[in-house]
Amino acid sequence: MSTGVNLKELAAELKLSPSTVSRALNDSYEISEATKKKVISMAEKLNYQPNPFARSLRENKSKTIAVVIPERMSSFFSKVVDGIEEITQQYGYHLLVYSTHEDVDREKRIVNLLMNGRADAIVMSVSSQTSDISHLTRLHERGFPLVFFDRICTDIPTTKFITNDYDSAYEGTKHLIQQGCRKIAFLMLSKELSITKDRHRGYLDALSHAGLSPEPGLNLTCCQGEEENIEAIRQMLQSPDRPDGILSSVEKLALATYHAVRRTDLKIPQDLKIVSYFSNLSIAGLLTPSLTTITQPAFSIGEECAKLLMKKLTKPRQPDLPNQLITVPSKITMRASTIVV
Repeated sequence: MSTGVNLKELAAELKLSPSTVSRALNDSYEISEATKKKVISMAEKLNYQPNPFARSLRENKSKTIAVVIPERMSSFFSKVVDGIEEITQQYGYHLLVYSTHEDVDREKRIVNLLMNGRADAIVMSVSSQTSDISHLTRLHERGFPLVFFDRICTDIPTTKFITNDYDSAYEGTKHLIQQGCRKIAFLMLSKELSITKDRHRGYLDALSHAGLSPEPGLNLTCCQGEEENIEAIRQMLQSPDRPDGILSSVEKLALATYHAVRRTDLKIPQDLKIVSYFSNLSIAGLLTPSLTTITQPAFSIGEECAKLLMKKLTKPRQPDLPNQLITVPSKITMRASTIVV
């Protein structure tokens, strides 16, 4: 549907007053969740177009940035949020933090809610389920300032902040090979994610350059459930072709690996060496043995996202956010999980 409806027409279709529909679209506490869902669903169906003049009156009034992340418990995402807040508070902007819990349907609902003017801009890392990006394309096409970090959408022409995933995975795998590993497993949450693809490529190239062949059984795609992951890793560690090294592409799978090893007779690093992407360095040092990490500069990434948006939002007539990929490098720290003393 090309033209779409206005607020009055949308209200008539729903048999509600325009003021009720307006409050529902703006997530007012006065409106029930059931009504909000009904209004948002109908607005999407009828291609509701907000009045551009009314929108312009609201522009920059919320002084709010929405941050959409896959999970709150990850120290990486919490540090990114801290970095964003460090900058935005200097300009009097507040944060609304939404967690998708790795659920693409929840991600779509959050985006639809934000499209109705709840925030002035969005900083986002997509869920592990996100392959259809039509909801994000719509957001961008409406001129909404949108910045991606870490898990990015390459097809949307805006600014994206990443770390050097290919290079760091290559170096992490190379370190395992230098420590004598010949059967190295790669642990991931989703094959769809941009970060997973780059890290997997770095892992494969490091194996290839060392004359080693990847083994399909050592590429393990895990899930969100901790117990299921621990059990899947334990089974891999007790299989006849068990790995002697692991590169974990996310923090939570390194922790699951430590739990899995405790259910076997294996010892780290004598029987199994581990390298993982990890942001919470205080925990990495406390693990027994301490974990060799690839540390993403989470706080710096958050700061850079916020600086870009503040420039866009606080200076009049700023151009659209440039279509660029900005890399903030990671750092490898060797610890006892890969070095036999």
